[in-house]
Amino acid sequence: MIVIKIGGSEGINYDLIADDLAALVKEGQPLVLVHGGSALTNQVAEQLGHPPKFVTSVSGYSSRRTDRRTLEIFEMVYCGQMNKGLVERLQRRGVNAIGLSGLDGQLWQGPRKDAIKIVENGKRLVLRDDYTGKVERVNSKLLLGLLDMGLLPVLTPPAVSYEGEAINVDGDRAAAATAAALQAETLIILSNVPGLLAKFPDESTLIRHIPAANIDQFMSVAEDRMKKKVMGAQEALAQGIGRVVFADGRVAHPIHRALAGEGTVIGK
Repeated sequence: MIVIKIGGSEGINYDLIADDLAALVKEGQPLVLVHGGSALTNQVAEQLGHPPKFVTSVSGYSSRRTDRRTLEIFEMVYCGQMNKGLVERLQRRGVNAIGLSGLDGQLWQGPRKDAIKIVENGKRLVLRDDYTGKVERVNSKLLLGLLDMGLLPVLTPPAVSYEGEAINVDGDRAAAATAAALQAETLIILSNVPGLLAKFPDESTLIRHIPAANIDQFMSVAEDRMKKKVMGAQEALAQGIGRVVFADGRVAHPIHRALAGEGTVIGK
């Protein structure tokens, strides 16, 4: 079993990824796909007059400020255009894909945060009207049933809270939780860079291997969104995943390349 997370940043080539996914399916490889959609969400939010806002937690992590209107735009893009666009790409290539959000069938479930502590202009603030949370439970029975039916699950945030509310969750960490629940051998995270870079954005500084035991040491190297990817990798490895690969989603055969060791391989 392989779980693949596709980022939502600009520059990712979804057609090349779909080509490679179709090839893997023909090879008989069980797959689950998780995707984002951040860049398109930002564009749509601007067009709808509700521009995106990002906040920084007291621990230094950046995330999308998710009020109720932002959540609605988020659902529109992630569950609509991005999810169904990927499903269509796969169907055109003969892959019987099915698109689901974490809301559907309580696929991803967890708590909504009561409050978020952020730093803004040097001051500490508390947000209490934010719809964010973390995936704690994965409906692996549902996913395994879909796989047994010959379907390729294409999954996207939001998740559902224990009270039944839609919550924005980090896609990389949701993919890690999914990989752990399915006891996947490998988690591949595709983005618009070749992997973890020692000196971002210099792609010649690619870090090719990180021992699982040393992953903490590389958190300080990760810039911005890559911090969440490193955190997701750390969580996946802690739950028994054999390896995590950060790989390039802009190139031909990106998944096969990742499986061959291209990118940043985190593991033994």
